[in-house]
Amino acid sequence: MNFIALFLSISLFSLISGAMAGCSVTDRAALLDFKASIVRDTTGILSSWVGTDCCDGWEGVDCNPQTGRVTSLQLERPHGVMKGTLSSSLGNLKFLQVLVVSGMKQITGTIPDSLSNLVHLTQLYLEDNMLQGRIPSNLSQLRSLMALSLNGNNFTGELPPQIGFISGLTQINFGRNRLVGAVPVTYRNLMKLQALDLSNNQFSGGIPSFLGKFQNLTLLDLSNNRFTGEIPVSIWGLSNLLDLYLCNNMLVGQVPSEIGNLRSLNSLSLSGNLLTGIIPDSIVKLQKLWYLNLSNNAFMGLPSGVENGLPSLLSIDLSYNKFQLGIIPNWIRNREMRDVHLAGCGIKGSPQAFAKPEALNSLNLSSNFLTGEINGFLTNMTNLVSLDLSKNRITSFISQFGKQTSPNLKWLDLSNNGMSGQIPSSISNLTGLKRLDLSRNQIKGIIPNSMGQMASLVWLDLSHNQLLGKIPETFAGLSKLGHVNFRVNKLCGEIPQKRPFNVFKAVAYAHNLCLCGNPMPPCKRL
Repeated sequence: MNFIALFLSISLFSLISGAMAGCSVTDRAALLDFKASIVRDTTGILSSWVGTDCCDGWEGVDCNPQTGRVTSLQLERPHGVMKGTLSSSLGNLKFLQVLVVSGMKQITGTIPDSLSNLVHLTQLYLEDNMLQGRIPSNLSQLRSLMALSLNGNNFTGELPPQIGFISGLTQINFGRNRLVGAVPVTYRNLMKLQALDLSNNQFSGGIPSFLGKFQNLTLLDLSNNRFTGEIPVSIWGLSNLLDLYLCNNMLVGQVPSEIGNLRSLNSLSLSGNLLTGIIPDSIVKLQKLWYLNLSNNAFMGLPSGVENGLPSLLSIDLSYNKFQLGIIPNWIRNREMRDVHLAGCGIKGSPQAFAKPEALNSLNLSSNFLTGEINGFLTNMTNLVSLDLSKNRITSFISQFGKQTSPNLKWLDLSNNGMSGQIPSSISNLTGLKRLDLSRNQIKGIIPNSMGQMASLVWLDLSHNQLLGKIPETFAGLSKLGHVNFRVNKLCGEIPQKRPFNVFKAVAYAHNLCLCGNPMPPCKRL
């Protein structure tokens, strides 16, 4: 009996060792077929796909160490392109949970039908490519799917009604395509949705009233379409909504008093419609609203007599309406608010060109073609509260933040650029900063300990960079943080074991080298 037990133990050890020795032969073949379908790769990602073990050193590939099966394939980089198609062999990665092919720019063709075989898939991001054709209806077979984004492609036709049967979806992003038609009635089943982005398409018909039943929604973006009719009253009951964008449609009617129910709202854009009447007094209940755009409508009046209304407001655009002289209330006139909002206007050049107005309060130059560096830019903007330079081509980080660098700055978004270098320790001089987004760049080095002095921060996103080292222990003092994101870096070590860091969801720390401690697995003690 002892000999039999020994034999079984050796056999079991051999099986385990074999599973941990390398990736599945089937999965390796599927990845190599994908590589073969790419005829040009300037990202450098696929150059690491060599050797027999796809679980060891193949960039973007993560495996289950016990089984050797590929569980995650994430191909994204702010610069460079991949030219080719999506291989149908991707459907052979049967244990795949996350599939991201984002920002490759020149991947064409259709979505392979074989992707419907990926029944364990929870996240599917095929963004900013040149994919075309119709959105496959058989994606509805991915019943484990929670996030689906096909943003920024050339998809045409109507939305497949079958998507409405993926009841676990929390995020849908079909923005920036050429989709048409109405929102299918089957989408009323998506009760767990937290974010819905259908912007920049050619959708038509009325805004479905059932969207008002999605009480988990924090983002609703239907902008730049052909929606008609009145805004459903049910929309004004989405009490958890943070961002609502209905701009540039053909919506009619008036804004009802129920708008005051959106108590969590941070940004609201109704610009570029056919809305009329007077903005109701209840809008002043939106105490967290910082961005308001009502331009290009036929509004005739605003609430008056509310001196302390909208205390968080940083940016407002009331242009191109039918307001009469003398009726702009004191709660707007007395703010001395100065705002430049030029997002998505195709502006080129350097951000330095916009640094002259010292009194500027809010500046949004996102989604343009700005290049170069931003050194000295903030020093000249002494009254600046909000600055958004995201989605440009800025390459040089700020080398130093002096104590006089925009002393009133509360919002700084430099995400989705090509910035390299390290985060300077002097960033801690931005003592009033509440929101900092440096995500999706190529920032290297360690996270400065001095950032632990930025006690006003409530939002911090450093994800999708190349940061090394550990999350500084000094961060334990950032008690006001309500959102953090460190995912997709090269961080290692124990997460600060103090609220709020040890109670954020694990997704905020995913895809690093070896972060440990709550909410991640325990650290290994020697």
